[in-house]
Amino acid sequence: LVGLHFIPVSFSLEATIGKKNTIEALNGTDVLLPCTFATCMGFMNLKFWWTRENNGTSTKLFEGMIRKKDDDVIQQDKADRIEFAGGKGNNISIILKAVDFEDTGKYACHVLNPLEKNLEHEAVAVLTVLSEFFDKPLSTVSQDYWYIISFNGGLIGLTILIMVTKKVIIFIMKKAREKKKECLVSSSGNDNTENGLSGSKVDPKGSPKA
Repeated sequence: LVGLHFIPVSFSLEATIGKKNTIEALNGTDVLLPCTFATCMGFMNLKFWWTRENNGTSTKLFEGMIRKKDDDVIQQDKADRIEFAGGKGNNISIILKAVDFEDTGKYACHVLNPLEKNLEHEAVAVLTVLSEFFDKPLSTVSQDYWYIISFNGGLIGLTILIMVTKKVIIFIMKKAREKKKECLVSSSGNDNTENGLSGSKVDPKGSPKA
């Protein structure tokens, strides 16, 4: 019975980053760190905050509160380069502006609901800051190159096949013309012999004298 009592509470409040917890951004750009929360018991004075985990140290980036559903977020604290991107409802996302390579790391979104005995939940996103295409993880780069190599290889193979096919067709047509020419010459010689035309065979005995 004790276990059954705690099951609904443990799953009533939830923060989520989305389908993927990995985010990539180019150096110098702004990146959205998404987060939403859900609760089946409602909330009052719900608190939320964002932190960055770096070498075991947690740094608070943003802190806010929502008094009740459909109320605006009350901003309580904000770090440099952080902008709130949510609004009314359950969207508590933030934007990290002009990211640098040092911003690579883990970012956690926390929610706490006083109506649920201060039940707290968090979701973690991993941010990677890239300078260009080749900064992608090796598996991604290899996959991209595999697509490129496969496409180029298929194109080259198709070109070679067309060239070989063309040469074979030309060779066959040439042989057919030569065979037809030989056949015509041979047929022409036989007709001349039978009809006594020029080029026909001459009787070695000659014509009888009158």
